[in-house]
Amino acid sequence: MDSADEVNSGMSKVMNSGVEGGTDRSSSDGGLDSGLHSAGPGGGAGSARVVATTAALGLIEQLRQRHGPLMFFQSGGCCDGSAPMCYPVGDFSVSDTDVRLGELDGAAFYMGAEQFVYWEHTQLIIDVVAGNGGMFSLDNGTGQRFLTRSRLFSDAELAQLPAPVTGPGA
Repeated sequence: MDSADEVNSGMSKVMNSGVEGGTDRSSSDGGLDSGLHSAGPGGGAGSARVVATTAALGLIEQLRQRHGPLMFFQSGGCCDGSAPMCYPVGDFSVSDTDVRLGELDGAAFYMGAEQFVYWEHTQLIIDVVAGNGGMFSLDNGTGQRFLTRSRLFSDAELAQLPAPVTGPGA
């Protein structure tokens, strides 16, 4: 199976797994690992704009041990595709229009405002797969890379989400 098939297979499992309330109900045959973790205070994984799998949290901790405090930016660029890029805090300039989606184990997670318009009805699920990360992302060279999966929020979940906040101080 090539990497495109693996991503499509994984996406299919996420989209069909019945993820809600922080529990991943996919099978254990190579789908997402056993849990999704909320992106910060104020609710379970079902009500957060961005969540992480246990595998992603493990890689975040490894990178934090090596590089100190971290932050993420959801890339929409051409060169690295739409990968979540991980940086040491201070190495990436967040603009006044970038949207803060939440946190992954203390690491702020941002997305550009124009891209957010397309993704605002979607929960981002940050996972890890084998491979090389983006050229400037800290996961590059680890043998693993962050991968964004997604699912649509229900109308009830959307109604519970706080309004998005923007800018570096968000």
